[in-house]
Amino acid sequence: MKNQSITEAMLQFIEESPTAFHAAANVEALLLENGFEKLENLAEGALVPGGSYYTMQNGSAVLAVKIPENPTKGFRIAASHSDSPCFKIKEVPEMKVENTYVKLNVEKYGGMILSPWLDRPLSVAGRVFVAGKDGKPEAKLVNLKKDLLIIPNVAIHFNREINNGFAYNPQTDMAPLMGLDQELSIKRLCAEAADVAEEEILGSDLYVYNRDKGRIMGADDSLIGSPRLDDLQCAYATLRGFLASKPEESISVYALFDNEEVGSGTKQGADSTFLEEFLEIVLENVYPDKNRLWKRSFYQNSFLLSADNGHAVHPNHPEKTDPTNRPYLNGGVVLKYNGSQKYTTDGYSAAIVRQICNTWEIPLQTFANRSDIAGGSTLGNISTAHVSIPSADVGLAQLAMHSAFETAGVKDTEALAQLAEHLFV
Repeated sequence: MKNQSITEAMLQFIEESPTAFHAAANVEALLLENGFEKLENLAEGALVPGGSYYTMQNGSAVLAVKIPENPTKGFRIAASHSDSPCFKIKEVPEMKVENTYVKLNVEKYGGMILSPWLDRPLSVAGRVFVAGKDGKPEAKLVNLKKDLLIIPNVAIHFNREINNGFAYNPQTDMAPLMGLDQELSIKRLCAEAADVAEEEILGSDLYVYNRDKGRIMGADDSLIGSPRLDDLQCAYATLRGFLASKPEESISVYALFDNEEVGSGTKQGADSTFLEEFLEIVLENVYPDKNRLWKRSFYQNSFLLSADNGHAVHPNHPEKTDPTNRPYLNGGVVLKYNGSQKYTTDGYSAAIVRQICNTWEIPLQTFANRSDIAGGSTLGNISTAHVSIPSADVGLAQLAMHSAFETAGVKDTEALAQLAEHLFV
């Protein structure tokens, strides 16, 4: 990736990350490449000033830390998420139709726009579990890397009103067609991909993903299009900034959570004790003699940047955006506000973000929902409910959020990477 632009490298990262498990594994590989040590492999008390460490949860969430040599006065954290809306494959998924077709039984994962998933090449990725040498189940990543599936639309001749609006039923309309061979089996295909016998597979977490490759688009090459921009664009940009940073005054933390698209309420989600416990382990190792009052002050001097993509003004529907807070593609980092605290940005945290952006000439714009349109939630307020520190929500502007193929600006990944780099002081 060294000779690529950050945008091209990000698109390659997304292509190689069809599921949250693959995204976390690719983050881990970059951390190891940059000299990080895995926390589980270290003895108690082994975290030392000057060290770089990481840990994982469920194979789909990652926390990494850089500890400066000198005494520090707080944490600086950048958080994003590894998952994207898609279809999850159910257990015993094959369904035979008319003694001819084999299709898969799937269910929605997250708040999907369903229609873009039809009539495009799809495949399957995730993980399977086999018996490990220590008696515990061992995970193996799988990616079938083939135009394996398609969800065919009903011809307009049989549904003349489809262009007047159609409510797709996820059970009956969205089952992917796998082929015509009545013996087709996803388990068998995954066993071949994992190089294990089919009967060795004890469990699995498998997802359907869009095979379309990310690309630079537009007559002026100003756009990017890709699956899973929400939120792997932020995950990659903040990682690049984290790896490039040289913190001296604060302990820097990169956080990649899973299951944001379904509420974060899992052991690997932001609404867990994962981050809280990790920060406590770091403090107990680096400052073992400090009392709770000192630690409370340390947290108050900390800062969390929650990075999750935001909505750009839509070219066909500009009226959907707030009258005065109107982010555009290639307008830089989006600072997100919400009066009900779905976004955590307040005057204090906005000032910290603006100060960094002003100092380093990083483009910054603002987003707020129209007062009559409900917005979504993200990582910031969920994380700070467990770890009480100041927080701001940011993202990058995009179109068609939660579609199978999303659109963003070619310049914006670099802007967020710069903000993350200079956040970690």
